[in-house]
Amino acid sequence: MDIERIRKDFPILHQNVNNHPLVYLDSAATSQKPLSVIETLNQYYREYNSNVHRGVHTLGTKATDAYEGAREKVKNFINAKSTKEVIFTRGTTTSINLVATSFGREIVKEGDEIVLTYMEHHSNLIPWQQVAKKTGATLKYFPLQEDGTLSLEEVRHTISEKTKIVAITYVSNVLGTINPIKEIVEIAHSKGAVVVVDGAQSTPHLKVDVQDLDCDFYAFSGHKMCGPTGIGVLYGKEHLLEQMEPVEFGGEMIDFVELYDSTWKELPWKFEGGTPTIAGAIGLGAAIDYLESIGMNEIQNHEHQLAEYAIDKLSEINGLTIYGPKEISKRAGVVTFNIDGVHPHDVATVLDTEGIAVRAGHHCAQPLMKWLNVTATARASFYLYNTKEDVDRLAMGLVKAKEFFSDVF
Repeated sequence: MDIERIRKDFPILHQNVNNHPLVYLDSAATSQKPLSVIETLNQYYREYNSNVHRGVHTLGTKATDAYEGAREKVKNFINAKSTKEVIFTRGTTTSINLVATSFGREIVKEGDEIVLTYMEHHSNLIPWQQVAKKTGATLKYFPLQEDGTLSLEEVRHTISEKTKIVAITYVSNVLGTINPIKEIVEIAHSKGAVVVVDGAQSTPHLKVDVQDLDCDFYAFSGHKMCGPTGIGVLYGKEHLLEQMEPVEFGGEMIDFVELYDSTWKELPWKFEGGTPTIAGAIGLGAAIDYLESIGMNEIQNHEHQLAEYAIDKLSEINGLTIYGPKEISKRAGVVTFNIDGVHPHDVATVLDTEGIAVRAGHHCAQPLMKWLNVTATARASFYLYNTKEDVDRLAMGLVKAKEFFSDVF
C-alpha cells in the first residue's frame, strides 16, 4: 500500500485544525471519503438525478442502472449468493431493527432465549431487549474473558436448545476484538439458532464472505467504509427474507394495490418502501470500487501494523490503560484507553487542540463500560489513510495531556 498516494485521495485530511495538521483517528465513528466517492455523488446530482425503477426516460434508466449496479457490487463484495439477499437500508441500526421487528418478533416465543455479548453496540442490544419484552423471551450473554475475547467453550455452554437467536458483533467498536464468527455460527446452527451479525466495524476493515461465515443475517453501514452517510445494507439468506413481512409500507415496495388489500414486490424491493437513498447507494458502490482497488487484505494488514505500533507506543506512557486483546491477531485497528485521573473527554479536548481527532465517551456500549468498570474511555481508530506518524502525534499529545492535568491538580 502506497499510503502517501492513498492520502492524496482524501481531501479533508489536508487541512490544519487548531493550527496543527489534522490527524484523524475517529474512523470507527465515520470514515473519510475519497475523491472518487465525492465525484460520483456530484456526477449523479449534476448529470442524471432521477428516481429509480418506475421511470422509462433516459435519466431514470441511468439512475436505476447505477442503483441496481451498486447492489451487484455489494453482492460481490460480501459474496452473497444473489442480489435478492441485499437490502438497502439507512444503516446498520435500521438493518438490525428490521430483522428484530420482522423476523425476531415472529419466531421468538415466551421461554425462548436470545443470546448476546457484553460488547454489543446499543444498536445490536436494544432491538433485542424490545423483542424479549414483547415476546417474553430471556436475554442471555456470553461471558467475556479477561482480555475482552470470547471462549468457544463458553459459547457452547451458553447456547442451548432454547436459543432462537444469537446476535453478535464481528468486531467490537471499543475493544477491537475480532470474534470467531464462523465457529460461533456453526455452534448456534447445531442448536437450531439463527445468527445475526453486526458488521459495522468489520466490513470496512476485513475481507467478508457471508457464505463462508454461513451467518443468517449480516448488517453494515456505508459511511464507515468510505461511502456516504444514510446508506446501509442488510444481507439475509433468501429463504429467511422470503418469510419476513415488510415493516414500511408505501410506494416502490408494492406489486398490486386494491381498496382492501395489497401484495408486495419480490425480493429485495419489498423491504425498500418509498424513494430509496439513491445517491447513497451509488456512492457506496463507488466506495466498494475504491476499497477493492487497494485490497481488503492489504487494508487489514496495514491496520494490524498500526494497532500493534500504537499499543507499543502508548504502553510506554505511565498510568495509561489499554483495553482489549493484547494479541494483535485477535483485534482490529481500534485502540481504546484511559489515563489515570484524567477524564477521557478532557483527554480528547487536549488532543483536539493539537489537531488530533479521537472519540471519547461510552461509545454506545454502556454495558461494556460497566464490565470494564469505567464510565467512559478514549478511542483511537485507524483506517487505510493513517500512518505511524499519526500514532507518534497521538502519543505525544497524550503525554501533553497527562502533563497538563498533572500540573493542574
